[in-house]
Amino acid sequence: MPFKLTRRDLLAAGLGGVLAGGAGLVLGAFYGVRRERHAKRVPPREEPFAPSVFLAIAESGAVTIWLTKSEMGQGVATALPQIVAHELDADWSLVRVEQAIANRNYGNQTTVASASVASMFEELQRAGAAAREMLILAASRVWDVPSDACDAERGFVVHRESGRRLGYGPLAPLAAELDVPDAPRLKDRGAPGLLGQPLPRLDTPEKVDGSARFGLDVRLPGMVFAALARAPVNGSVLERFDEHAARAVPGVLEVVRTPSSVAVIATSTWAAFRGVDALAATFRPPPMPIPSSARAFERMRAMLDEQGAIATDRGDVSLITTAPDDRRVRATYEAPLLAHQTMEPPNATVHHEPGRDPARCRIWAPTQDPQGCQWDAAEALGLPGAQIEVRTTWLGGGFGRRASRDEVAEAVEIARAVAPRPVQLVWRREDDLRADFYRPPAVLRVEAALDGAGAVTALQARVVSPSLSGADSTRGEIDGLALDGIESGPYAWPALRVEWHGLEIPVRLGIWRSVGHSVTAFAMESFVDELAAHTNVDPIAMRRALIPEGSRARGVLDRAVALADAAGAAPEGRARGVAVHACFGSFVALVIEASTAPVRAHRAWAAIDCGRVVNPGIVRAQIEGGIAFALSAALYGRIDVEDGAVVQSNFHDAPILRIDAMPEVEVAIAPSGEPPSGVGELVVPVVAPALANALAGLGPRPRTLPIG
Repeated sequence: MPFKLTRRDLLAAGLGGVLAGGAGLVLGAFYGVRRERHAKRVPPREEPFAPSVFLAIAESGAVTIWLTKSEMGQGVATALPQIVAHELDADWSLVRVEQAIANRNYGNQTTVASASVASMFEELQRAGAAAREMLILAASRVWDVPSDACDAERGFVVHRESGRRLGYGPLAPLAAELDVPDAPRLKDRGAPGLLGQPLPRLDTPEKVDGSARFGLDVRLPGMVFAALARAPVNGSVLERFDEHAARAVPGVLEVVRTPSSVAVIATSTWAAFRGVDALAATFRPPPMPIPSSARAFERMRAMLDEQGAIATDRGDVSLITTAPDDRRVRATYEAPLLAHQTMEPPNATVHHEPGRDPARCRIWAPTQDPQGCQWDAAEALGLPGAQIEVRTTWLGGGFGRRASRDEVAEAVEIARAVAPRPVQLVWRREDDLRADFYRPPAVLRVEAALDGAGAVTALQARVVSPSLSGADSTRGEIDGLALDGIESGPYAWPALRVEWHGLEIPVRLGIWRSVGHSVTAFAMESFVDELAAHTNVDPIAMRRALIPEGSRARGVLDRAVALADAAGAAPEGRARGVAVHACFGSFVALVIEASTAPVRAHRAWAAIDCGRVVNPGIVRAQIEGGIAFALSAALYGRIDVEDGAVVQSNFHDAPILRIDAMPEVEVAIAPSGEPPSGVGELVVPVVAPALANALAGLGPRPRTLPIG
């Protein structure tokens, strides 16, 4: 089934429904960009001073900061505590981070849309500033001096005149007796402290020494392991299986029916996998035409000739149809279904204890949506949410895949059957590739009219793709996610028309890193280069003519080009391509130097403007990692469906970028006075078009992904 928001999801987002044309806004609101407004009750804690749900200070001086977002490699386990510690004036060596369990008192714990820092920055600032003010006030009362005669300094309160110092630890019990200020004063923007410093990541040591606990690392006394038999075609019904053959496999303990399939319970994951193979389960396909991806693309190409639902219509777009042929440019671009291919396959560990008083269920999962897991388990088991405990582990990659919660729901159903034993469900890599929530495929036609001087007078984009939000284009509804980045892009088109055609395909669809931006930027940035080629204008000059001077987008373009120019001309046999985009409140420009036979990116220069930067080291790492991720998709990424079943099964036929193919990357971060904005997905949309634009200088232009 396509990814759709439930009524519960909408209510959790504080929204009553989906307005036509507003699906993108609704999803954005649900997935973390909305600031939380309800009061957050502080749970009981051992530390004497806990002025906020986000932090507490022990009498030893240790500062605990609760992480309410999922750490999947993007660095929030360092960046979010860094915000609190900066305003608190904490001693960074005494800061420790603890993952928050699922609880509405923490606000929205969903981690998507590059929104963690952007959505929580102000709230975490206030939490740290309030604690600092309370500690200063406590010290001033000890010394009987005015509080404004004291400063906070790396875990101490200092009386300026006398030089007396009191540590946060001894002050913690006294500060706990004070009222929490509603509007604490934040540090001045230029004040020294931890913000803007490339502090080493707090999670690195345990990931290096092996002590870090990912979902697959969870072990509980008496735990058993499970694997599910999965249908090759989505929506199929289990017909038969050989339970006796499965039980004969060494290590297999039992076979359990679930609402949709059958699970093998064993003493190890490997034994469970072998037991599933022995089941030889067969499934009856759903009573509908069995699709193929090739047939879906045929339908989408045909729909390009029909008018779609209109999302944007401003200016005189009729200039396109009346322009002479030599002043009219048209191109069609295609993007395939894409899987997420996280390194850690989907998994969850569940311990359901119905015999306790009260009954409880504990869940350990590498999830991007712990509260959603809590809701699902409560509904499935008939328990109040307070009796469902969800603990988020480190995630071995997310990319939007772990915002879907099916593996947790499956583990809960299996745990019900094997209770009170805890059980860990693990998907095989083949399960992950063949039962993912894929990025929707898309076909895009872009056309423009030019005046006699070669300037663009109008542009039209028509997009055909399945809907992520359930919008129906035949009723005039718009899936904003499918059109992300076209109207909101960096260009000032004199006239613009954007249309969308939806269609249904019986394949599971979901959020993929950067969502629609990864498709629309490929088309739009490739098309700008095609406009430049048609008018014999340099592609960079074409962009500068279309992007307002002095804008943040123009700033990153100029900076990225300057970085590439400083490296000298491209060697013989290589060419460079450029792409610019705006998404998640940030701006990015990328220059890629590439060659062919085989296609390879050798160097990349990125310039970004993401507002105020918390940790520049983490930001650079996100850009480097985003380039690697997006190059994998641009060169190799595709999911093919034949007779209703996904063809690819593992890394041998769904490869990812190898380390020897990673380009050298240089990143420039623009200084900015704007609030923090998204970074984790920022560079992904511009990689494919920058690569395509480079290759167009060496041979035929790629208009279909993957390029490799």
